[in-house]
Amino acid sequence: MRNQRRRTANAASAIAVLALLATACGAGGDDEKPVPETAKGSLEQLAGKVECEPNIQTDAKELRQANCKTGDGRYVLATFATDRGQREWINEAKDYGGSYLVGRKWVAVGDQKVVTALRGRLGGTVETSSHHSGESGSGGNEEKHSGHGS
Repeated sequence: MRNQRRRTANAASAIAVLALLATACGAGGDDEKPVPETAKGSLEQLAGKVECEPNIQTDAKELRQANCKTGDGRYVLATFATDRGQREWINEAKDYGGSYLVGRKWVAVGDQKVVTALRGRLGGTVETSSHHSGESGSGGNEEKHSGHGS
């Protein structure tokens, strides 16, 4: 009997927590646009969803990277063979600052305005980083954003 009460209390607690979370998630302002489910696919499929003709800069097994330009602005779109490779790339790229739209095995890098617009079509999570001044020599930002291995 005591175990049954404990299970019932635990279930009730779990339901209360879920109800609180559901309420909190829906408590955004009316001006917030819904974010679509995070897109999946190849570099070309992702580029097609945002109406970009990708200019491929890197075409390797572990990384495919392209420059894109749409009405939203310019950005880099990259796809990765592994989650680990993606995270390593992002961690390295963040040393140069910028805004990153992150999906499963893909990332779009650009200005905050561009990344926000892309999120409305690709879903994903926005990550930002500040530029660390005085760390690298000239050309570091261009190298990181426009051509790993190009």
